[in-house]
Amino acid sequence: MKSLDPVTLLSELIRIQSVNPEGDPGVSDPGEAKIAVALKKLLRELGAEVSLREVLPGRPNVVARFPSDPSDGTIKPRLLLAPHMDTVSVVGMTIDPFSGEVRNGKIWGRGASDTKGPMAAMISALSRVRAEIPKLNYEIWFAGLVGEESGQHGAKALAIEEQFDFVIAGEPTDLKTVHAHKGSLWVTLTAHGKAVHASTPELGENAIYKMTSVIERITELVIPELSKTEHPLLGRSTLSVGTIRGGSKTNIVPDHCEATLDIRIIPGSDPLQIINLIENVAHGVQVDHQGSTPLFTDPAHPLVMKLSTLGATPTGAPWFCDAAVFAAKGIPAVALGPGSIAQAHTADEFISIADLEAGADFFERFLRSLA
Repeated sequence: MKSLDPVTLLSELIRIQSVNPEGDPGVSDPGEAKIAVALKKLLRELGAEVSLREVLPGRPNVVARFPSDPSDGTIKPRLLLAPHMDTVSVVGMTIDPFSGEVRNGKIWGRGASDTKGPMAAMISALSRVRAEIPKLNYEIWFAGLVGEESGQHGAKALAIEEQFDFVIAGEPTDLKTVHAHKGSLWVTLTAHGKAVHASTPELGENAIYKMTSVIERITELVIPELSKTEHPLLGRSTLSVGTIRGGSKTNIVPDHCEATLDIRIIPGSDPLQIINLIENVAHGVQVDHQGSTPLFTDPAHPLVMKLSTLGATPTGAPWFCDAAVFAAKGIPAVALGPGSIAQAHTADEFISIADLEAGADFFERFLRSLA
Protein backbone atom coordinates (compact mmCIF):
# COMPACT_ATOMS: atom_id res chain seq x y z
CA MET A 1 0.00 0.00 0.00
CA LYS A 2 1.36 3.43 -0.97
CA SER A 3 1.65 6.18 1.60
CA LEU A 4 -1.54 8.16 2.05
CA ASP A 5 -1.77 11.77 0.90
CA PRO A 6 -3.08 13.76 3.89
CA VAL A 7 -5.12 16.17 1.74
CA THR A 8 -6.98 13.40 -0.10
CA LEU A 9 -7.46 11.47 3.13
CA LEU A 10 -8.82 14.48 5.00
CA SER A 11 -11.31 15.26 2.24
CA GLU A 12 -12.58 11.69 2.45
CA LEU A 13 -12.88 11.84 6.24
CA ILE A 14 -14.81 15.11 6.14
CA ARG A 15 -17.33 13.57 3.72
CA ILE A 16 -18.17 10.93 6.34
CA GLN A 17 -20.65 12.49 8.76
CA SER A 18 -19.65 11.96 12.39
CA VAL A 19 -21.51 14.68 14.27
CA ASN A 20 -21.86 14.25 18.02
CA PRO A 21 -25.54 13.44 18.71
CA GLU A 22 -25.81 15.57 21.86
CA GLY A 23 -27.96 18.68 21.57
CA ASP A 24 -28.98 19.65 18.03
CA PRO A 25 -26.52 17.93 15.67
CA GLY A 26 -28.12 19.35 12.54
CA VAL A 27 -28.15 15.98 10.76
CA SER A 28 -30.60 13.08 10.75
CA ASP A 29 -27.99 10.36 11.35
CA PRO A 30 -25.45 11.63 13.93
CA GLY A 31 -22.79 9.51 15.60
CA GLU A 32 -19.41 8.03 14.77
CA ALA A 33 -20.40 4.57 13.46
CA LYS A 34 -19.75 5.27 9.77
CA ILE A 35 -16.34 6.81 10.21
CA ALA A 36 -15.39 4.05 12.67
CA VAL A 37 -16.06 1.41 10.01
CA ALA A 38 -14.05 3.37 7.44
CA LEU A 39 -11.10 3.79 9.81
CA LYS A 40 -11.15 0.11 10.72
CA LYS A 41 -10.76 -0.83 7.05
CA LEU A 42 -8.04 1.74 6.47
CA LEU A 43 -5.98 0.83 9.53
CA ARG A 44 -6.19 -2.88 8.69
CA GLU A 45 -4.82 -2.08 5.24
CA LEU A 46 -1.89 -0.42 7.01
CA GLY A 47 -1.19 -3.68 8.84
CA ALA A 48 -2.72 -2.99 12.25
CA GLU A 49 -4.84 -5.30 14.37
CA VAL A 50 -8.09 -3.35 14.67
CA SER A 51 -11.19 -3.70 16.80
CA LEU A 52 -14.39 -1.70 17.14
CA ARG A 53 -15.23 -1.37 20.83
CA GLU A 54 -18.73 -0.12 21.49
CA VAL A 55 -18.76 2.62 24.11
CA LEU A 56 -22.34 3.83 23.69
CA PRO A 57 -25.08 2.20 21.59
CA GLY A 58 -23.94 2.36 17.96
CA ARG A 59 -20.89 4.46 18.88
CA PRO A 60 -17.64 2.44 18.96
CA ASN A 61 -14.06 3.42 19.54
CA VAL A 62 -11.66 2.27 16.82
CA VAL A 63 -8.61 0.73 18.52
CA ALA A 64 -5.61 -0.32 16.44
CA ARG A 65 -2.36 -1.97 17.49
CA PHE A 66 0.49 -2.04 14.99
CA PRO A 67 2.88 -5.01 14.77
CA SER A 68 5.86 -4.73 17.07
CA ASP A 69 8.92 -6.96 17.08
CA PRO A 70 10.19 -7.79 20.58
CA SER A 71 13.22 -5.78 21.64
CA ASP A 72 15.72 -8.04 23.39
CA GLY A 73 12.81 -9.95 24.86
CA THR A 74 11.61 -6.91 26.79
CA ILE A 75 8.14 -5.43 26.63
CA LYS A 76 8.10 -2.17 24.72
CA PRO A 77 6.36 0.92 26.14
CA ARG A 78 3.07 1.73 24.43
CA LEU A 79 2.54 4.98 22.55
CA LEU A 80 -1.02 5.94 21.62
CA LEU A 81 -2.04 8.41 18.92
CA ALA A 82 -5.62 9.38 19.77
CA PRO A 83 -7.69 11.89 17.78
CA HIS A 84 -11.43 11.94 18.36
CA MET A 85 -13.88 11.07 15.60
CA ASP A 86 -16.86 13.20 16.58
CA THR A 87 -17.44 16.76 15.46
CA VAL A 88 -19.68 19.47 16.81
CA SER A 89 -23.05 20.37 15.30
CA VAL A 90 -23.31 21.66 11.73
CA VAL A 91 -26.19 24.01 12.59
CA GLY A 92 -25.45 27.52 11.34
CA MET A 93 -22.59 26.58 9.02
CA THR A 94 -22.15 28.85 6.01
CA ILE A 95 -20.42 26.22 3.85
CA ASP A 96 -21.30 22.65 2.92
CA PRO A 97 -20.16 20.89 6.11
CA PHE A 98 -19.40 17.60 4.36
CA SER A 99 -17.93 18.70 1.03
CA GLY A 100 -14.26 18.24 1.91
CA GLU A 101 -13.66 20.81 -0.82
CA VAL A 102 -10.07 21.78 -1.63
CA ARG A 103 -10.04 25.47 -2.53
CA ASN A 104 -7.75 28.48 -2.09
CA GLY A 105 -5.08 26.39 -0.40
CA LYS A 106 -7.48 25.05 2.23
CA ILE A 107 -9.63 21.99 2.91
CA TRP A 108 -13.14 22.98 4.00
CA GLY A 109 -15.78 21.25 6.11
CA ARG A 110 -16.82 20.23 9.61
CA GLY A 111 -13.91 18.57 11.39
CA ALA A 112 -11.24 19.92 9.02
CA SER A 113 -9.52 21.45 12.01
CA ASP A 114 -11.15 19.65 14.96
CA THR A 115 -9.97 16.93 14.65
CA LYS A 116 -10.07 15.17 11.30
CA GLY A 117 -7.10 17.27 10.19
CA PRO A 118 -4.84 16.02 13.00
CA MET A 119 -6.27 12.52 12.39
CA ALA A 120 -5.36 12.61 8.68
CA ALA A 121 -1.86 13.87 9.52
CA MET A 122 -1.32 11.03 12.00
CA ILE A 123 -2.60 8.31 9.66
CA SER A 124 -0.62 9.68 6.72
CA ALA A 125 2.54 9.56 8.84
CA LEU A 126 1.78 6.00 9.95
CA SER A 127 1.42 4.97 6.30
CA ARG A 128 4.82 6.47 5.46
CA VAL A 129 6.67 4.60 8.22
CA ARG A 130 4.58 1.44 8.06
CA ALA A 131 7.55 -0.83 7.30
CA GLU A 132 9.59 0.59 10.17
CA ILE A 133 6.92 0.51 12.88
CA PRO A 134 7.68 -3.04 14.11
CA LYS A 135 11.27 -2.11 14.91
CA LEU A 136 10.57 1.14 16.74
CA ASN A 137 11.37 1.29 20.43
CA TYR A 138 7.69 1.87 21.19
CA GLU A 139 4.66 -0.26 20.45
CA ILE A 140 2.45 2.00 18.36
CA TRP A 141 -1.31 2.20 18.91
CA PHE A 142 -3.92 4.38 17.25
CA ALA A 143 -7.44 5.09 18.50
CA GLY A 144 -10.32 7.02 17.00
CA LEU A 145 -12.32 8.06 20.04
CA VAL A 146 -16.04 8.79 20.37
CA GLY A 147 -17.74 11.53 22.28
CA GLU A 148 -14.94 13.98 23.02
CA GLU A 149 -17.18 16.95 22.29
CA SER A 150 -19.62 15.90 25.02
CA GLY A 151 -18.71 13.62 27.91
CA GLN A 152 -15.36 12.26 26.65
CA HIS A 153 -16.90 8.79 26.72
CA GLY A 154 -14.41 7.18 24.33
CA ALA A 155 -11.32 8.31 26.19
CA LYS A 156 -12.77 7.29 29.54
CA ALA A 157 -13.54 3.79 28.25
CA LEU A 158 -10.14 3.23 26.63
CA ALA A 159 -8.24 4.57 29.64
CA ILE A 160 -9.86 1.79 31.66
CA GLU A 161 -9.44 -0.95 29.05
CA GLU A 162 -5.78 -0.43 28.15
CA GLN A 163 -2.59 0.79 29.77
CA PHE A 164 -0.37 3.16 27.79
CA ASP A 165 2.94 4.81 28.56
CA PHE A 166 2.35 8.02 26.59
CA VAL A 167 -0.65 9.47 24.76
CA ILE A 168 -0.84 12.14 22.07
CA ALA A 169 -4.40 13.38 21.70
CA GLY A 170 -4.90 14.77 18.19
CA GLU A 171 -6.00 18.40 18.46
CA PRO A 172 -5.35 21.55 16.41
CA THR A 173 -2.48 23.07 18.41
CA ASP A 174 -0.46 24.74 15.62
CA LEU A 175 1.98 21.85 16.09
CA LYS A 176 2.80 22.91 19.63
CA THR A 177 2.81 20.41 22.50
CA VAL A 178 -0.03 21.25 24.88
CA HIS A 179 1.13 19.63 28.11
CA ALA A 180 -1.11 21.72 30.38
CA HIS A 181 -4.68 22.91 29.99
CA LYS A 182 -7.58 24.01 32.11
CA GLY A 183 -10.32 21.64 33.16
CA SER A 184 -13.99 22.44 32.88
CA LEU A 185 -16.76 22.41 35.43
CA TRP A 186 -20.25 22.93 34.03
CA VAL A 187 -22.76 23.81 36.73
CA THR A 188 -26.55 23.93 36.37
CA LEU A 189 -28.47 26.01 38.90
CA THR A 190 -32.22 25.39 39.25
CA ALA A 191 -34.54 27.66 41.21
CA HIS A 192 -38.17 26.82 41.97
CA GLY A 193 -40.89 29.26 42.96
CA LYS A 194 -44.66 29.62 43.00
CA ALA A 195 -46.59 30.85 39.96
CA VAL A 196 -49.41 33.38 40.44
CA HIS A 197 -50.96 36.15 38.37
CA ALA A 198 -48.48 39.00 37.94
CA SER A 199 -51.02 41.50 39.22
CA THR A 200 -50.56 40.03 42.71
CA PRO A 201 -46.88 39.01 42.80
CA GLU A 202 -46.80 39.13 46.60
CA LEU A 203 -48.87 35.93 46.64
CA GLY A 204 -46.27 33.98 44.68
CA GLU A 205 -42.56 33.24 44.79
CA ASN A 206 -40.45 34.54 41.90
CA ALA A 207 -37.86 31.95 40.78
CA ILE A 208 -36.02 34.51 38.64
CA TYR A 209 -35.48 36.77 41.66
CA LYS A 210 -34.04 33.77 43.52
CA MET A 211 -31.67 33.06 40.65
CA THR A 212 -30.45 36.61 40.14
CA SER A 213 -29.73 36.88 43.83
CA VAL A 214 -27.63 33.71 43.70
CA ILE A 215 -25.76 34.91 40.62
CA GLU A 216 -24.97 38.20 42.36
CA ARG A 217 -23.51 36.31 45.33
CA ILE A 218 -21.47 34.07 43.00
CA THR A 219 -20.10 37.18 41.27
CA GLU A 220 -19.23 38.82 44.58
CA LEU A 221 -17.89 35.81 46.50
CA VAL A 222 -16.95 32.89 44.23
CA ILE A 223 -15.22 34.61 41.32
CA PRO A 224 -12.75 36.48 43.57
CA GLU A 225 -11.97 33.21 45.35
CA LEU A 226 -11.19 31.52 42.02
CA SER A 227 -8.83 34.36 41.14
CA LYS A 228 -6.61 33.90 44.17
CA THR A 229 -4.44 31.18 42.63
CA GLU A 230 -2.54 31.59 39.36
CA HIS A 231 -0.88 28.98 37.14
CA PRO A 232 2.35 30.07 35.38
CA LEU A 233 1.08 28.90 31.97
CA LEU A 234 -2.69 29.12 32.26
CA GLY A 235 -3.40 32.09 34.49
CA ARG A 236 -6.37 31.92 36.86
CA SER A 237 -9.51 29.82 37.03
CA THR A 238 -12.50 31.60 35.50
CA LEU A 239 -16.29 31.54 35.80
CA SER A 240 -18.84 32.68 33.25
CA VAL A 241 -22.63 32.61 33.43
CA GLY A 242 -23.53 30.99 30.13
CA THR A 243 -27.32 30.84 30.02
CA ILE A 244 -30.34 31.82 32.07
CA ARG A 245 -33.89 30.76 31.30
CA GLY A 246 -37.05 31.31 33.30
CA GLY A 247 -40.72 32.14 33.22
CA SER A 248 -43.45 31.36 30.75
CA LYS A 249 -45.37 34.62 30.20
CA THR A 250 -45.00 38.27 31.11
CA ASN A 251 -48.11 38.24 33.29
CA ILE A 252 -47.21 35.13 35.30
CA VAL A 253 -44.82 35.13 38.24
CA PRO A 254 -42.18 32.55 37.21
CA ASP A 255 -42.08 29.30 39.16
CA HIS A 256 -38.91 28.01 37.48
CA CYS A 257 -35.53 29.41 36.46
CA GLU A 258 -32.37 27.67 35.29
CA ALA A 259 -28.88 29.09 34.82
CA THR A 260 -25.65 27.44 33.68
CA LEU A 261 -22.08 28.29 34.65
CA ASP A 262 -18.92 27.52 32.71
CA ILE A 263 -15.94 27.28 35.06
CA ARG A 264 -12.43 26.69 33.75
CA ILE A 265 -10.12 25.23 36.38
CA ILE A 266 -6.34 25.41 36.49
CA PRO A 267 -4.30 22.32 37.46
CA GLY A 268 -4.10 21.90 41.21
CA SER A 269 -7.60 23.26 41.84
CA ASP A 270 -10.10 21.09 43.71
CA PRO A 271 -13.43 20.89 41.80
CA LEU A 272 -15.29 19.74 44.92
CA GLN A 273 -14.06 22.77 46.84
CA ILE A 274 -15.40 25.01 44.06
CA ILE A 275 -18.77 23.24 44.15
CA ASN A 276 -18.87 23.70 47.92
CA LEU A 277 -18.24 27.42 47.47
CA ILE A 278 -21.15 27.66 45.04
CA GLU A 279 -23.47 25.61 47.25
CA ASN A 280 -22.65 27.85 50.21
CA VAL A 281 -23.96 30.92 48.35
CA ALA A 282 -26.73 29.23 46.34
CA HIS A 283 -29.30 29.18 49.13
CA GLY A 284 -32.58 27.61 48.03
CA VAL A 285 -31.23 26.71 44.58
CA GLN A 286 -30.43 23.20 43.32
CA VAL A 287 -26.82 22.70 42.14
CA ASP A 288 -25.84 20.01 39.61
CA HIS A 289 -22.48 19.65 37.90
CA GLN A 290 -20.29 17.70 35.49
CA GLY A 291 -16.74 18.30 34.38
CA SER A 292 -13.43 17.45 32.82
CA THR A 293 -10.17 17.42 34.75
CA PRO A 294 -7.26 19.78 34.04
CA LEU A 295 -4.13 18.48 32.33
CA PHE A 296 -0.56 18.73 33.49
CA THR A 297 2.20 16.53 32.11
CA ASP A 298 5.76 17.26 33.20
CA PRO A 299 7.55 19.10 30.36
CA ALA A 300 10.70 17.24 31.41
CA HIS A 301 9.14 13.93 30.31
CA PRO A 302 11.48 12.37 27.70
CA LEU A 303 8.86 12.30 24.96
CA VAL A 304 7.73 15.88 25.64
CA MET A 305 11.37 16.88 25.34
CA LYS A 306 11.74 14.87 22.13
CA LEU A 307 8.67 16.56 20.66
CA SER A 308 10.20 19.89 21.62
CA THR A 309 13.50 19.15 19.91
CA LEU A 310 11.51 18.37 16.74
CA GLY A 311 9.90 21.80 16.89
CA ALA A 312 6.73 21.22 18.94
CA THR A 313 7.27 23.79 21.70
CA PRO A 314 5.61 22.93 25.04
CA THR A 315 2.71 25.25 25.87
CA GLY A 316 -0.59 25.52 27.72
CA ALA A 317 -4.20 26.01 26.57
CA PRO A 318 -7.45 27.33 28.08
CA TRP A 319 -9.57 24.54 26.54
CA PHE A 320 -9.81 20.87 27.56
CA CYS A 321 -9.43 17.61 25.63
CA ASP A 322 -9.09 13.83 25.94
CA ALA A 323 -5.44 14.05 27.02
CA ALA A 324 -6.61 14.95 30.52
CA VAL A 325 -8.67 11.76 30.78
CA PHE A 326 -5.56 9.63 30.30
CA ALA A 327 -3.46 11.87 32.56
CA ALA A 328 -6.04 11.41 35.31
CA LYS A 329 -5.24 7.68 35.14
CA GLY A 330 -1.55 8.41 35.64
CA ILE A 331 -0.63 8.20 31.94
CA PRO A 332 1.55 11.05 30.65
CA ALA A 333 -0.43 12.73 27.87
CA VAL A 334 -0.32 15.79 25.64
CA ALA A 335 -2.38 17.32 22.83
CA LEU A 336 -0.74 17.96 19.48
CA GLY A 337 -1.66 18.41 15.86
CA PRO A 338 -1.78 20.74 12.87
CA GLY A 339 -4.31 23.52 12.45
CA SER A 340 -5.56 26.28 14.70
CA ILE A 341 -8.09 26.07 17.52
CA ALA A 342 -9.39 29.39 16.18
CA GLN A 343 -10.96 27.47 13.29
CA ALA A 344 -12.55 24.76 15.46
CA HIS A 345 -16.36 24.86 15.66
CA THR A 346 -16.61 27.77 13.20
CA ALA A 347 -19.30 28.33 10.55
CA ASP A 348 -16.73 27.95 7.77
CA GLU A 349 -14.28 25.48 9.31
CA PHE A 350 -11.11 24.77 7.35
CA ILE A 351 -7.45 23.84 7.65
CA SER A 352 -4.75 25.09 5.33
CA ILE A 353 -3.06 22.53 3.09
CA ALA A 354 0.33 23.82 4.22
CA ASP A 355 -0.53 23.24 7.89
CA LEU A 356 -1.93 19.77 7.22
CA GLU A 357 1.11 18.66 5.23
CA ALA A 358 3.41 20.11 7.89
CA GLY A 359 1.52 18.02 10.44
CA ALA A 360 1.98 14.80 8.47
CA ASP A 361 5.69 15.58 8.04
CA PHE A 362 6.04 16.29 11.77
CA PHE A 363 4.42 13.03 12.88
CA GLU A 364 6.56 11.13 10.38
CA ARG A 365 9.72 12.68 11.86
CA PHE A 366 8.50 11.95 15.36
CA LEU A 367 7.77 8.29 14.65
CA ARG A 368 11.14 7.81 12.93
CA SER A 369 12.85 9.38 15.95
CA LEU A 370 11.57 6.49 18.09
CA ALA A 371 13.88 4.01 16.35
